[in-house]
This record gives sequence, structure tokens and C-alpha cells, in this order.
Amino acid sequence: MPTEAAAVRVSPDRRTRRVRTIRTVALLVGVVVPSLIVREVVEARFGRGPLADLSAVAVPMAATAWLAPHASYRRRDALLWLVGPGIYVFTVIAWRVSLAPYRDWTPRPEEKPRMCWSRDPEHVGTWQLTDHAGDTGHTSSR
Repeated sequence: MPTEAAAVRVSPDRRTRRVRTIRTVALLVGVVVPSLIVREVVEARFGRGPLADLSAVAVPMAATAWLAPHASYRRRDALLWLVGPGIYVFTVIAWRVSLAPYRDWTPRPEEKPRMCWSRDPEHVGTWQLTDHAGDTGHTSSR
């Protein structure tokens, strides 16, 4: 007969973390693989060189610029793909976006008026966006 120790259940927190990890990996693969394909196509057509290198970061830069405002980053952070730490920034953005609409990080000062604490018992201690304004509401114009 199985004992209580043998029948260990996965806690909701562990399940949430597992689902969030799977979503993050799916976002990373969904961005990195197409960028490698674009690079191969450009390299086959135009040869090796700076054009092939820039084509390799075009897809990740676009995805970073698109998702950054939803993760309390700025669109200009997509330019980090040109100097190296772009994959790290995109991984953080993917990790944050995978928990949407809840946020487990402190919002930027210009985001705080539109945020409130979540009252959902499953997501206690997280922030939630109160109004779903257009995409322009995520980034400041400064």
C-alpha cells in the first residue's frame, strides 16, 4: 500500500512555476529558431557578412520591442541584441510575460497608477493591471 510520502502531490505553486517555465521556453524557442532560419536564408542568398549577422537579430529585436512594455521594460531595450545581452533581457521579459496578467515584480513609477494588488487567492502578492489601455499606455513618452 502506498504511504502518504509516496503519494506526494505537486503543490499549486510548483505547478504554476512549471507551467511558467514551459511558457518561457516556448517563447524563447519561438523567437530564436526563426532568427536562425532567417540568418541561414540571408547567408545562403547574400553570403557571410554583416547583413547575415544583422538578420539573425532582427526577429528577436522585433519580439523584444513588442513584448517589452508588457514586462515593465522599454522598447529601446531591444537594441541590446546588437551588443550582446539581448538574450538575457528577452529571457527576463519572457519569464515576466508568461505570468500575464499578473506581475510578481514591482512596477515602474509611471505604471503604478494603473496597477493594483491582486485579490485572487491563487495569485496573492502580485500586481495586476487595472485598465487595459492601448499599447501606448505601457511606455512613457519621455
